[in-house]
Amino acid sequence: MRISFLFLLLLQLSACKLMHKNDHDMGNGVTSDFNDSLNGKALGLYTLTNANNIKVYMSNYGATIVKLIVPDRNGKMDDIVLGYDSLAGYYHGKSYFGTIVGRYANRIANAKFMLDGKEYQLAANNSPNTLHGGLKGFDKVAWDAQQDNAGITFTYTSKDGEEGYPGNLTVTVRYELSNANELSIQYSAETDKSTVLNMSNHSYFNLDGQGKGDILSHELIINADAYTPVDPTLIPTGEIRKVAGTAFDFSTAHTIGERVNDTTDEQIRFGMGYDHNFVLKGEDKKMKLAASVYSPATGRTLEVSTTEPAVQFYCGNFLDGSEKGKGSVYQHRYGFCLETQHYPDSPNQPSFPSSVLKPGEKFSSRTIFRFGTR
Repeated sequence: MRISFLFLLLLQLSACKLMHKNDHDMGNGVTSDFNDSLNGKALGLYTLTNANNIKVYMSNYGATIVKLIVPDRNGKMDDIVLGYDSLAGYYHGKSYFGTIVGRYANRIANAKFMLDGKEYQLAANNSPNTLHGGLKGFDKVAWDAQQDNAGITFTYTSKDGEEGYPGNLTVTVRYELSNANELSIQYSAETDKSTVLNMSNHSYFNLDGQGKGDILSHELIINADAYTPVDPTLIPTGEIRKVAGTAFDFSTAHTIGERVNDTTDEQIRFGMGYDHNFVLKGEDKKMKLAASVYSPATGRTLEVSTTEPAVQFYCGNFLDGSEKGKGSVYQHRYGFCLETQHYPDSPNQPSFPSSVLKPGEKFSSRTIFRFGTR
């Protein structure tokens, strides 16, 4: 009995190490240097694995997807998300690799908004605007983490006045990985004071494998008839513009690189490529296809579905080789993002779908990344 008990205890300790902080079996340049603490909360790695050997490694710093391993058409496994080697990279990183962004993802014009007759001033961390929550958004905090047999739940309480936003906001982000190769992200939140909320996961994908060149040959479809054009600071003008006949028409498959440098299009010039919000077809708050991507080189596919009304397509225009991680140097357009979201600057755009959350309401949103090959 004593031998059996000790054996079981050793097995439990080993499993805990595999699932949490001391995971040394990372490969592909990712080290186990993800152990730390922040404001009294332990930081470490958490792992999800399905029956097809797809693996997702996450940190509770920023509720971040650190590594995502999927097969190509020949069964070769590779990491398809950009990221850093250690927590130090995420502490100092500027590109939001794999993080949850909020309290308000994307941009708010002139770093301020009005709500219930009161003006709220935010940090101007993107020229005159606020980007992804401010100087210390959800990507720069320690989340509580709880893992069970089905997934991992990250929880964070954003205090009233944090980064200028009103209300004590309790946020939950749950990741689950199914044997159908679907990584689902469920967002939930409640507040004690009216506030604005817009959360998204900011993973940069490269279906050829992270660090293996640019993503310009990837073929993209976006389930949208319209997008929201922007001004030179990338704030929506308020117009809902049809994509038909423009470089923004991905209603049928086009490679990302086909029109990304078409500087005759003012919007392409403003974004230095694609960095725009697409208005999705389908009913708001209902699950719908947002986008699908295919790599001819590896056969890997990615389908994104969401209950959100929009998706921001960004193709790594500001990557310039200064960001490094996992044995790679991330050059111009080495990754793309499909950030499911509410529209940018909704707090200042009354014609856009509301992003206001009030006391007594429960925010709920879901996004699914489905991986495959062809």
